Amino acid sequence: RKAIRYAIDNDRVSVTLVHKGNIMKFTEGAFRSWGYQLAKEEFGATEIDGGPWLRFANPLTGKDIVIKDVIADNFLQQVLLRPEEYDVIATLNLNGDYVSDALAAQVGGIGIAPGGNIGDGLAVFEATHGTAPGFAGKDRVNPGSLILSAEMMLRYLGWSEAADLIIKGVGNTIAHKELTYDLARLREAIKMPKRELAARKNIAEDLQRLIPGATLMSCSGFATAIVRHMDD
Repeated sequence: RKAIRYAIDNDRVSVTLVHKGNIMKFTEGAFRSWGYQLAKEEFGATEIDGGPWLRFANPLTGKDIVIKDVIADNFLQQVLLRPEEYDVIATLNLNGDYVSDALAAQVGGIGIAPGGNIGDGLAVFEATHGTAPGFAGKDRVNPGSLILSAEMMLRYLGWSEAADLIIKGVGNTIAHKELTYDLARLREAIKMPKRELAARKNIAEDLQRLIPGATLMSCSGFATAIVRHMDD
């Protein structure tokens, strides 16, 4: 229900139910069935060419929204090969852990992956990565995940203009290749003896190659650039 309503409110073209119903028939298979049933009963969706895929008209725009499903392991392949075929994803917790990290990797990693836990009337928004205490106070880590989580919060609160400015600022900053180290680096695989690896505490930086034309930004510098590029 939340996924379909999100698709309606944000002018999305499809909702995909990702599951392992072919193996876990009474749990994930039921999730698939319930998803299709809900789309029919609450949103008036009708079958496409005899089903199981459904469609209904977005009540806000009149455009079609397609409800479809895919087996989880096949989805992880297809979303890499044909990401444009997927828009809103609805899945269960375990599959969601795999799927969210795989999708984050396609757009730069968890450093810019926002998170929201949205219920009926209450919501909590947070970065999707861990605390990384080893980087505390070093002004190096990408703040994008936290900033984009704030964008989700603003949009949830109805402050769309402020949210749009954040999206614009982040997009323009990345387009100008003003990047934190996790976005700017391309690592080369280099084999080394374990003793040497242990001795070289800064090996991550030693193996760093910046993307051509990139400007390496600090955490605070990246945030400042986002604000600056809101006016582009």
